[in-house]
Amino acid sequence: MAIGSKIIATRDFIEECWDELSKVTWPDQDQLRSATLVVIAFVILISAVIWIMDVASRTIISFIMGIFGA
Repeated sequence: MAIGSKIIATRDFIEECWDELSKVTWPDQDQLRSATLVVIAFVILISAVIWIMDVASRTIISFIMGIFGA
């Protein structure tokens, strides 16, 4: 492939990308804010679940280790 055809292919690719981006329906500020709040709430919820599982497993392991004197 010659350099000229690579340049043309690159230009065509960029033009096609630009055309596709113009077809995208971008969210407005209210949609973006609500989606962001949902993501933040979900992350906090999952973090809390993981933290509770960590504390519970640590407590159970400490209890079992205490039984055997370790």
